[in-house]
Order: sequence, then structure tokens, then C-alpha cells
Amino acid sequence: MPNTRSANAVRLEFAPDSMVQINLSGAAFTGDWLWVAGDEACGLDRLRRLEPLGREALRFGKVRDFPLADLLDLPGDAEEEADLEGMAVADGFLWVVGSHGLKRKNAKPDRDHADNSKRLAKVSLDGNRRLLACLPIEPDAKGEPCLVRLAKDGRRAMRLEGDAQHNLLTRALADDPHFGPYMAIPGKDNGFDIEGLAIDGQRLLLGLRGPVLRGWSALLEIAVETRGDQLRLAPLDDKGTMIRKHFLQLDGLGVRDLDFSGEDLYILSGPTMVLNGDIRVFKWPAARPLLAANREPVRFETGLTESIALPHGRGINRAEALCDLPTELSGGKPGWLVLYDAPGPDRRKGECTVFGDLLRRD
Repeated sequence: MPNTRSANAVRLEFAPDSMVQINLSGAAFTGDWLWVAGDEACGLDRLRRLEPLGREALRFGKVRDFPLADLLDLPGDAEEEADLEGMAVADGFLWVVGSHGLKRKNAKPDRDHADNSKRLAKVSLDGNRRLLACLPIEPDAKGEPCLVRLAKDGRRAMRLEGDAQHNLLTRALADDPHFGPYMAIPGKDNGFDIEGLAIDGQRLLLGLRGPVLRGWSALLEIAVETRGDQLRLAPLDDKGTMIRKHFLQLDGLGVRDLDFSGEDLYILSGPTMVLNGDIRVFKWPAARPLLAANREPVRFETGLTESIALPHGRGINRAEALCDLPTELSGGKPGWLVLYDAPGPDRRKGECTVFGDLLRRD
């Protein structure tokens, strides 16, 4: 496993009061600038490329925080976590998606049995988790990319229409025969849990960590359109199909992140529940043209290949974010940046620095 002195280590330097570095869940690039999200925050961090230290491959720092409450009228309270899990840059926007799932309180070692029993029975929803939004990227006076509520060219930050309880996506899935029964189950209990986002033109792919149904993982394909100052679901075809479902054979693992590279789709996968298990990257060859030509509302895909298996620790070093590296950052060779939730001692230095990996691919 790479450590802080590995030639493929990527150093990320955060502010002293940042919580993002220990729960990284999403990443995307705008040239030399890296956007990251954490699943226990309600904002995004931007880091700039710096000169590497020692033999490390890349270094990012000089972080700036962009609170979502400054950019959007959120469905929930400004202090509620958004549980951002997927990110993608497309057409001058940074797209983000929350898990959309419920959460269950956990037992604590310092509580008695009765108290822990009550905690484990408590299920709740942070309204900001039900967020799907696009945020304009605009350079400031220094030429640095920033997230803005309203860009000078008229582009505006928008989110999928909804409130703290439901949005158009959850309403569309409420009676779905596959996912409807799981909407009331917390994500970490194999309930509904979005953890990946990829964009291809007007189509958005949402990767589900859960539910995994008899070993089949799922991608939801949707399209959105602007309606006033909000986003709405748009038909995918002339039949009025609003959601297409793609079931994938990932050996029982759930989706943790998605990344288009050329014609192929790469899928970071891991356990759907709270388990220390395999973390792998699967390749769906020629997924882009297949998805563009597909008209089936539900399809099953078994032609995936395993590209790479990632190491993990017991309760630490869980790979959560996978994104293409710009070629100028990867020496002209195809590569990914992989970031980890719950970084272990080998991926941390002090209170503010964590390490991801630069992974080469064929």
C-alpha cells in the first residue's frame, strides 16, 4: 500500500479546522485545480496544485471552502450535512449529488444497553442529503476557478426540485418495484444510497451503493432540464421514460464512484454495508455508445471486466473517490486519482495532511 513517501502518493493539505480530509467522498478536476467533497460536510473544498515534496507524485493545497448555503437555497438547514458522494465537471458546471438516503444512529461504547438500543432504533433524514445540483464554475479576477450562484454569462446554480423530505427523483422511485421498498431503509443497511455520478451529454448516471439485489448492483440513468430556476427530470425518449435502470454484475459489491474515460465507464465498487471487504475498479467497455443507443428501460450487463483491486484496512483506507487525472498532471499517461475515507496512519501526516494515490492504467 502506498505511503507518504511513495512515488505515486498524492498529498492533500487542508486547513486546520477542516473535517473533509478524514471523510473524502468525491473529487473532480478543473485543470490544475482539484475539487473535493466530504460526506459529513455541507460544502466543497478547492485545492490548487503545488510543487511536490520529495518523491511524491502530486501535491495540492491552499484550500478554499465553498459553503453550499452560499450557492443554493438548500432543501435542509445550512448546518445539516449534505452527504455529498458524487461529483463531475461538465460544460462549465460542477455537478454534485448527495446520498439521498436515510441514516441510522450507531451504538456507542460509552452508553449502556438501553441507551444504545434506543440509538440503534432511531432513523432520520438530513434534508440536504436529497440534493442533486449543478454549480457554475467561473474564474475570479486572479483567474482562479470559483463556484458562484450566478455567473456573468447567465449560468446559475440550480438543484433538482424538491424539499427536505422528497425531490423529483425520490418521488419517481417511491413506487418502483426494485427500489421503492428500499427508500425507507437507511443506506448503511443496504437501503437506497447514491454514491457515484457520471455525466454524458444530457444523461446523468447515478451509481447506487445500495440496494444490491441478489448480487446485482445498479445505475440509474436520468436526464434533467431547466425549469425556471430549478432542475426537473426530463424524458429520456419519446416514450416518456424518466428513469432507466442498468443492473451490473459486480460480484455482490455496491457502487462507490463512477468515472467515464473515453468510451469506457469505470466503476469503483465496495461493500454496500459496513464491512471490511473487497474494493475493486471494474471496467464497462464501450459503455458510452451502448448507453447512447440503448432504449430498454431495464437492462442487465454482465460484460464488465475487473481492472484493478485496491488494498484496504480494517475500518480504514476505504477508497471512496475515483476521477480521471488531466494528462498534464499524469505525465501524459492515463491515470486516476483515488481518495480514501477514514485514512489510516499510513495516509496521514499531522492533523491537516492526507494522501491519496495516483494510479496508472493501461
